[in-house]
Parts: sequence; C-alpha cells; structure tokens
Amino acid sequence: MEGSGSEYMSRDRILVVDDEPGIRQSLLGVLEDEGYAVKTLETAEQALEDLQQHAYEVVLMDIWLPGMDGLEALLRMEELPLEDRPQVIMISGHGNIETAVKATKMGAFDFLEKPLTIEKVSVTVKNAVEQLRLQREVQRLREQSGPGPEIIGESVPVKALRQQLKLMAGTNGRVLIYGESGVGKELVARAIHAYSARAKEAFVEVNCATIPEDMIESELFGHRKGSFPGAAEDKIGKFEKAHGGTLFLDEVGDMSLKTQAKVLRVLEEQRFEPLGAVDPVQVDVRVIAATNKNLEMEIERGNFREDLFYRLNVIPFYVPPLRERVEDIGLLANHFLKSFATAYGRKPKELTSEAYRTLQDYHWPGNVRELKNLMERIVIMNPQSNIDARHVPLHPAKRSVFERPIDFFGSLAEVREAAEREYILKKLEETKGNISRTAELLGMERSNLYRKMKTLGIATKDAAY
Repeated sequence: MEGSGSEYMSRDRILVVDDEPGIRQSLLGVLEDEGYAVKTLETAEQALEDLQQHAYEVVLMDIWLPGMDGLEALLRMEELPLEDRPQVIMISGHGNIETAVKATKMGAFDFLEKPLTIEKVSVTVKNAVEQLRLQREVQRLREQSGPGPEIIGESVPVKALRQQLKLMAGTNGRVLIYGESGVGKELVARAIHAYSARAKEAFVEVNCATIPEDMIESELFGHRKGSFPGAAEDKIGKFEKAHGGTLFLDEVGDMSLKTQAKVLRVLEEQRFEPLGAVDPVQVDVRVIAATNKNLEMEIERGNFREDLFYRLNVIPFYVPPLRERVEDIGLLANHFLKSFATAYGRKPKELTSEAYRTLQDYHWPGNVRELKNLMERIVIMNPQSNIDARHVPLHPAKRSVFERPIDFFGSLAEVREAAEREYILKKLEETKGNISRTAELLGMERSNLYRKMKTLGIATKDAAY
C-alpha cells in the first residue's frame, strides 16, 4: 500500500485502484501535487475492504483487475451507505463507448481511457469532488428545510398512516414497519425519527439483507483491533453510532438467529460488548425495524425469535403497496418528475392523460421505488416537456403476470419469460440490487444471473436500488 500521511484526514481523499505499479505511482504523484490525500491499492477486493473502514471522496479504479473486475466492484460500492459513497471514476486501457456507457449507467461519475493525461485526470477528479460536495450540501439543506420527510399521497391508507404517525410521534416506543420491497419503509422510519424527541440526534440505518453473515455482528456492535483476522483497527458499531438517536434495522427478518439473540439482549439491557472488548458499552437507542416478510410465519418455521418479535412489535406500521393506492400514483409521479428535473437541470415535465392511465394500469411489482426509477429515466431520456404514453416504457403484459397470464400472453414461452423476469426483479428488490446475494437466493452462479438478466432485459443499473 502506498500513499497517506499525517494530513490525510484534513484533505479530500482519493483512492486509486490499479494493478499496474507504474499507473499507481503516476496517479499518486499527480494527485498529491494537486493537494489530495491519496491511497493506492492493487485489487478490487482490497478496495472494498478498505471502503468498509475509511471514507473517500473519489475512487479511481481500473476496469480490468485481477480477481473481481472494476464493474462488479462498482456495483458493490452501491451497497455502501449513501453518506459514505464516493464518486467513482473508471479507467481502462481497453475502453470503448459501450464500456463507458455501461460504467456510467451503473453509477460511475466518469470514464477515462489510458494513456491518462495529467490535465484530464486533474479536471475529472476536481469535478467529481465538487459534484460530491454539491450533493452533500443539497442533502444537508433538505434535512434542514422541514420537520421531516414528506409522505406523499391522499389515499385512505396513506392518510391513515400519517394520522398514526402523528399519534405516536412523541413516544419512545419501538416500531415494526411492514410492507413489500420498495413501498417506502425507510421513508416512514425517517419520518418517525424526524417527528420524535430524538430528531436532532443521529438516524443510523442497517440493511440486514445486504451485510454478509460473518460481518453483521461487527457492523452492529463494532470490534476492537485484533479481535479477528483482518481487524486492523477499532471499529465503532451502528448501535454506538446511534447513541441518543434512532437505529433503523431494515429487513430485520433476514437476520440470523445468532445475531437476533444479541440484538434482543441489547434491547433488554441497552448495553453490549464489541467483538474483542472487555468492558460493555452503554447506549440509549430507539430501534425501528422493518420487514417485507411475515414474521409470525417465520417464527413458526423457526427462522425468527418470538421474544424478539414481541420486543420489536410494540407499535406496528403497515405501508400499503402502490397497487392498493392507485389514486396516489399521479401525485408521486409529478413529485418525482419535478425533483429529478430540478436535480438534472432539465425542463419541467408534464404527464398527459394517456400517460397517467398507463401508469395507473400497471401492477407496480417494485412499488414506489420502481415508479421513482421510471420517472428519473423519463427525465433523463426525454428532452420534451409533454410526456405521453409512448414515453412511458411499461409493457402491458407485465401488469399482472401472476394473476391472469392467459389474458396477456400468446404462448407458454412468453408466460415463462415474464414470470422469470418478475421473480428475479423481486429478489433484486429484496437484496437492494446486490447481485451476489440475489444469485445465492436463486441458487445460481453470479455469472449465470448476469446472463439471464441480459436475456430478460433487466439492466444492472435497474438492479442497484
């Protein structure tokens, strides 16, 4: 490992990942001359491990690396918490337009071809840092602009949800939020925190479905240096980070029984021991949990502890799927169109009545998240102001695949393909787009899943929710 010094934490931090020593040394010199704090690594695996421990503003990463390639590592970085996610610039000596487009669609800030020039590297990194600062400033202003996240909708279920939120906002009771993937459970959790007495303290999120089993205890409770192989320094866990505030355990139904037992103990005692620690850490944390599973059924199957369920389920919330609140689709669509048009500096967009009907006829298996992604795509891909039905890329056949497929398809092959697509999308939603985890749930190799997704027209960008 090269780079780094005493001023490391006071400057913008850059991580360079390339298997060529000459490229690493060259970029180290150029970027340090520009005033950045730079660390260099050889593999994507090293980079992902380092990103779990350290924060960077920008990652410059070669696509062609030994072991895991840069594009897969880029997908893995999408799993990092939003506040810890760096801007990623992909570099390659074998680049082409198709690779560049793929990288940017997957979330890369930009794409550079070798041989690199000092001017191009300097300008691209500077722009990436400025863009990240702008994003963080926008987020800070959003958090300061109002009492809490806006829950949009005028349907009966959403009005009932807002009313329930007002009734319990001032309490400190634990909350369990139920709902399908993509309905907005995190939004409700943030609203509960924002309207509580803990609003000025930290809101810390943990997605239990995307953290590997061998890492989740360290993620929740932290560890001490040397407590296990690879623990090179102390790490503060999410429970300790949430002290005085709220800890959001998303997809809590995916937590192992071993971890469930430790979480139960923390809820009972409000203290825990980090891995490798001698003395316990005392905390004051309000826990909000969410799940897309039927936990009572999981209890019967032996997958979830009954005592933990009753500890979490003090105040239950149910967030309805989008298909049960059709009257809110137009309000949500317009909200997302306005937000993305502002964010991307595009003309305001307006949906025609035909476009509204297309949206309302769709089944929305991905719920509000799917609608949000669609509106972002529309803003990016359509320069015109009026959006009609032909600009809304929703296939009528996908509106209700599992209800009456005979009404929508002409052949058994079409039914099978649509069912496979819906099922893979559902699993991608459950894992927040984690390809490796999705492949594991489907019982197939990751490379086979990529090929299947390509065959079914599921883009990897759509997988990163």
